[in-house]
Amino acid sequence: MALLDPSFSDPLSLPDIGRKLLPHTPFEALATTRTVRRRLDPERPVDMESILRALGYAGQAPTGGASIRAHFVVVTDPGTRAELGEHYRRVWNARYGEFLEAARSEAARRGEKAPSDLESAAHLAANMGRMPVHVVACVDTAGRSMDGNQASLWGSVLPAAWSYMLAVRSLGLASAWTTVLLDAEQEVAELLELPESVRIGAVLPTAHPLGEGFRPARRDNWAAHIHDERW
Repeated sequence: MALLDPSFSDPLSLPDIGRKLLPHTPFEALATTRTVRRRLDPERPVDMESILRALGYAGQAPTGGASIRAHFVVVTDPGTRAELGEHYRRVWNARYGEFLEAARSEAARRGEKAPSDLESAAHLAANMGRMPVHVVACVDTAGRSMDGNQASLWGSVLPAAWSYMLAVRSLGLASAWTTVLLDAEQEVAELLELPESVRIGAVLPTAHPLGEGFRPARRDNWAAHIHDERW
């Protein structure tokens, strides 16, 4: 796999790295990067150089305590992706299956469609194992207590995962921030042979997008979530 090629030891030194970015402003990237579920293309292969470039930018994210504790496991093997998909579907159905069926029944009674966000989540659950690349964002907890304030610990991986999503967006790809598999973290850790001290922060399925472009998400009454001086 290209990620293991010694010539890729410094992703940001790859030639012409800037030329492969889409011509949009940072604000456009921020406003149009989000979890994509229905529009991830499971059929089109993703080249590993793009994934590597995105992970190179992820490595420039802020990190808690000036320590590099973030690790990313890139999964492309069809069998492993299928197993991750099975775990994802099982956990998702256990958590949301009854809720989905109730929502569909209620929507049908009203002559409406079930909420689109719920249907898109169900779509990803059904197709997770088909996505061409799974990027598993992890943090090494060695020497750190998991009690009390963990902000700096998780701050060592979550900003990097978000930077990865911004980078793949700028490279013409799409991704989804998912945490469903944390309900099967032990099974996933065994599958990926993670050390005991390593915890999963997010799983980021990545693919080419179906269709063209993305619009800003609807955020009703966002101003009510911004507080002046005090809550």
